[in-house]
Amino acid sequence: MLYLSRTAAAAAIVGSILMFSQSQAQQPSDFTAQVTAQQGRVDFVFEDERPFAQCHASTIVESEDGTLLCAWFAGTEEGELDVGIWLSAFRDGTWSVPQRVAKVNETPHWNPVLFRDPARGTYLFFKVGREIPFWETNWMETKDNGRTWSTPVELVAHDQGGRGPVKNKPVVLSDGTWLAGASTEYKQWDAFADLSKDGGVTWERTPDFAMDRAVFVGRGAIQPTVWESAPGKVHALLRTTAGKIGRTDSEDGGHTWSPMYLTDLPNNNSGIDLVKLEDGRLLLVYNPVGLKQGRSPLDLALSADNGKTWSTVAHLEDEPQMEFSYPAIVGTSKGIAISYTWKRQRIRCWQVPLAAL
Repeated sequence: MLYLSRTAAAAAIVGSILMFSQSQAQQPSDFTAQVTAQQGRVDFVFEDERPFAQCHASTIVESEDGTLLCAWFAGTEEGELDVGIWLSAFRDGTWSVPQRVAKVNETPHWNPVLFRDPARGTYLFFKVGREIPFWETNWMETKDNGRTWSTPVELVAHDQGGRGPVKNKPVVLSDGTWLAGASTEYKQWDAFADLSKDGGVTWERTPDFAMDRAVFVGRGAIQPTVWESAPGKVHALLRTTAGKIGRTDSEDGGHTWSPMYLTDLPNNNSGIDLVKLEDGRLLLVYNPVGLKQGRSPLDLALSADNGKTWSTVAHLEDEPQMEFSYPAIVGTSKGIAISYTWKRQRIRCWQVPLAAL
């Protein structure tokens, strides 16, 4: 795929930079009332009584029978040797008691990613390793809606640094290909796409996304969240250390990508996630603050023009000096589900009917 010259590309980018507005954002209490009035829910996945001190980096998916599955990593503290992957299921109106579902060795586990391909099944990816630059990706699957899981195996044999989804769910493209946003953190931060045409058996790694280090100051960009706007046209938003969310686009199903550029959406070097609804609208969950600011508030924003402009639907959380971070958002049979870290002590989940949006 051919791209514009750097000068022409920069001019094009200026004309398409994302804009956002928070003028009509609802407060958490008002949005909670709106969600529950439409038969939605806002819950903690578990309460204070829990078998771990800290938790982080949740992920969520709806399985084949409508069960919501939520996973996260937890232990004494992020990066400690006892950290494993935990999971709870929402069935019959309540969340199950958290169970540790993965601990492949006595090193820290990280960043679980739940994903469902309607044609193939439900999967759980996660990272394993003492140091992030050298971690490896494991994955397993469930055939009974999260009650039991297969033995974890390496996604790509002998990989170090991280193949497959690094934080956010893959998407199934119109031709059936799995597209995962991936990244590495060795010395500097770099992002790329990982593609599988055979249901995760083999993976094709793209080159790192091109970025101008004078624009993407600091370490760079990681943890893409991806979507397909039309057959073969795919896009990614990324966490960066430049104070704003980054973006890149592909015209050939994710095999090659435009140089990354900064949007107008603030980013404080914290995780983001996005989902595309069936009507084409995009929903983004992120901390709408710049660098050197905490991970609060946590907002839900909407775009009706493929991410060119954004408006804030609601503040999901807004408590100064507290951490609400690393969101995950996924479509469900009733609307959307969102999970995120709540003060590193709990995982919170919103089940939002489309009528509440």
